Amino acid sequence: MPLVLTDAKVLILENKAREIRRSIIESLIEAKSGHTAGPLDMADIFTYLYFHALKHDPKNPTWQYRDRLVLSNGHICPVLYATMAHAGYFPVEKLKTLRKLGSSLQGHPHREWLPSLETSSGPLGSGLSQAIGMTLVDRIDNGKSSGKQFYCLMGDGELNEGNCWEAAMLAGKEKIQNLTVIVDRNNIQIDGFTEDIMPLNPLVDKWRAFNWHVQEIDGHNFRDIDRAIGEAHAVFDRPSVIIANTIPSKGIPEFERKFEWHGKPPGTVEEIETALRAVRTLGGRVKAGE
Repeated sequence: MPLVLTDAKVLILENKAREIRRSIIESLIEAKSGHTAGPLDMADIFTYLYFHALKHDPKNPTWQYRDRLVLSNGHICPVLYATMAHAGYFPVEKLKTLRKLGSSLQGHPHREWLPSLETSSGPLGSGLSQAIGMTLVDRIDNGKSSGKQFYCLMGDGELNEGNCWEAAMLAGKEKIQNLTVIVDRNNIQIDGFTEDIMPLNPLVDKWRAFNWHVQEIDGHNFRDIDRAIGEAHAVFDRPSVIIANTIPSKGIPEFERKFEWHGKPPGTVEEIETALRAVRTLGGRVKAGE
């Protein structure tokens, strides 16, 4: 059944995403290392999931009946950490420890250091296999009607990894209906633009050839995201993939669409001032019902 998203809730989500983008930039500046483009462009997707779609409980992160979210491209973890902090998994102030020695908020997620994570991730291409394994175990334990949804978030550059397509073939064969993959289609990777490094198009046709239900959306439009998730949940004979077209470094105009920001934080005085000026102008809170 499609999820209900009211106009008031859209406004709340938009403002929450702005808060999360501010937290991402502040934590990256404090860390003096980390990835900027992907975390900023996925803030809307993460906000929608954690504040609207996911069945989860920050006070009980190992709740048996929770949905599962696997972050495959672990280097964009600043957005995962920031979203989880704003959702109540740990204090927002802890984001200042990003990438610090001894911190549980490492540059790639480490499940044993932050139990509310479903997996450790870093090596690209492995997250989809992990998510599929979780769904198959759930099927063995509970049958096809456990009620859990499994989400795997991936980068488009990550699809250069052959393991992704081996996993996609298995999921299609097993007709895993409660698995939704969201691909961050920002068209960049660390060395340049994806279509220059290793062309992915026609990406929609590739996924369809592996027996997936495929949708393509604006990854910054909460209405689009909501419709796509609702449609994915209504498909019962195959897994679903949502190709979310996003703008790298969304929210900082001077950084947007530049692949150079894939793997670095604001570092110079000018870059820091530019980033902080941009995120400080990103709106305030909206009261429920407005």
